[in-house]
Amino acid sequence: MSKHKFIHVELSSTDFETMKQFYGDSFGWTFEDFPDMNYVTFSTGDSELGGGFNPVGEQNPPGTTMIYIHTDDIEASKAKIKAAGGNVTIESLEVPTVGVIAFFVDPSGNALALLQPEMQA
Repeated sequence: MSKHKFIHVELSSTDFETMKQFYGDSFGWTFEDFPDMNYVTFSTGDSELGGGFNPVGEQNPPGTTMIYIHTDDIEASKAKIKAAGGNVTIESLEVPTVGVIAFFVDPSGNALALLQPEMQA
């Protein structure tokens, strides 16, 4: 996989079943439930881009979309973001079986995230 591509997209929802029905019927996406995490992943059929449904909450108000950018080196990417005028808002979180994620805001105020997949973490 080439680095710095969009790798994961999260959509906020209060009703995962309705979201699965909508996106399944509209686009043929497939889903996997993770009830222990209150999370559902989806596959768009593109092996490099997937996503999930985040529960609506304080950090994920209705209408929130989070885009994750692939990186082979999360520390180097965070340093470049800071040097270019961005603000890293959450330094690093390990997500079991997924990898390491970090959140940042670009100079225009857009919130995005980095993902260093587990096999590279």
